Amino acid sequence: MTLTLPALPPFSLSAVVRSHGWVRLAPFSWHEDSGRLSRIERLSSGRVVELAIREASDGVQVDVSGDPGWSEEEDVRRRVTWMLGLDQDLSDFYAVAREEPKLAQVEARAQGRILRSPTLFEDVVKTILTTNTSWAGTIRMVEALVSHVGDPLPGDRSRRTFPIASQLAALDVQTLRSVGRLGYRAPYVLELARSVASGDLNLEGFRTADEPTEELRARLLDIDGVGAYSAANLLILLGRYDFIPVDSWARKMVSHEWHGGEPVRSVEVEAAFERWGSWKGLVYWFWEWSYLTGD
Repeated sequence: MTLTLPALPPFSLSAVVRSHGWVRLAPFSWHEDSGRLSRIERLSSGRVVELAIREASDGVQVDVSGDPGWSEEEDVRRRVTWMLGLDQDLSDFYAVAREEPKLAQVEARAQGRILRSPTLFEDVVKTILTTNTSWAGTIRMVEALVSHVGDPLPGDRSRRTFPIASQLAALDVQTLRSVGRLGYRAPYVLELARSVASGDLNLEGFRTADEPTEELRARLLDIDGVGAYSAANLLILLGRYDFIPVDSWARKMVSHEWHGGEPVRSVEVEAAFERWGSWKGLVYWFWEWSYLTGD
């Protein structure tokens, strides 16, 4: 089955894919030569399919393996629309960007959307797995969860889905540590999975919450394993740009941009983008850093 999904312009599939490292985490895979984003996905019906996504004239074309029914087709539409932010209106962001030389190319490059997982649960787990480790460590842990716990694609058991909450909730801390090598993160992932699987935590409801960003941030911080940096990252994935995910890389970039290479604190990073208000997280994300360009 093939679906064509429209996107609000400007749109570039490659720009979304390159927005951050999520595309390198299973079960995503990006095929540069053909411009195809693929993902093994477990639909709400339980059916496991491959989604092969290519850019189309006004959005994307999605090839779905198998023969999904009508309700599954709608499920695919919702998942892909969320993953790629097809319905995001970034016109206000582009208006801001036009006034800043460091963002001069953002609109022309159709940047602004950030690749997301189909569920916030997956994004929270993956975010927890980025803490206190190298990027290679994050890739390894995610791949372990997918390969040991995810559902296989019919006809190719080597390709699997990201586990849903109930699958992870059925495990124990020791299994997560031995199979996924999650270390100290295992109890956090297990507690999150069990809270979501039991219905105690309606994590997907965060995506449509209309509460102020401060309140939503507080709810994210209530999740064990989610600190200020993780919460800011997750808010950006939720389309809330009021906070900056400050880490050592952010401090390094801001240090070279405005402080002559002298060490800076988190407060200096926040101050550097304060004037951008509710867009500051996205401005930070797509800033053209002097340290990287050599300017």
